[in-house]
Amino acid sequence: MRIHRHRARTSNLHVQKFRMNEKITAPEVRVVDDEGKPLGILKTEDAIAIAKAKELDLVEVSPKAEPPVCKILDYGAFKYQKEKEARKQKAQSREVEVKGIRLSLRIGEHDFEIRCQQGKKFLERGDKLRIEIVLRGREKAHVDLAQEIILKFVEVLKKDFPLRVEQPFSKQGSRLTMIVAR
Repeated sequence: MRIHRHRARTSNLHVQKFRMNEKITAPEVRVVDDEGKPLGILKTEDAIAIAKAKELDLVEVSPKAEPPVCKILDYGAFKYQKEKEARKQKAQSREVEVKGIRLSLRIGEHDFEIRCQQGKKFLERGDKLRIEIVLRGREKAHVDLAQEIILKFVEVLKKDFPLRVEQPFSKQGSRLTMIVAR
């Protein structure tokens, strides 16, 4: 069986599809010319004729309006501009991740401060924070101490950020977790 290495790459940008010229189905449209001046409500055929006379296209920019709003413009440049905006919007959007910080019942003061700095860095980037403590052996009898350590950690973070608790304490076996976000 052959492995296809060169598959057609499809763009995952969500650019709205616009109808233009003869593909516009409405009998009447509200027309805006290439300089942004409103021409009023015209029959679709007349609006297309005006656009052809200017060697431009009639593009339906707001199909849900009553009657639909169409602009006279160069469709290629318009489509390029919309794709450029979509690319910019995609570049600015970022998926929120859940970052984990593991504490222990016998954590030292310096290690605790390092974990706090790391947590602050994650929260500044906009990520959520999963704080967890794994209890081992005889530590399993001291769930209350583990909760105190997690609450102390959250209090230190609250000095710098307004935090909200996404998931309160949950105990799964010997693991205590809590999820907080900015």
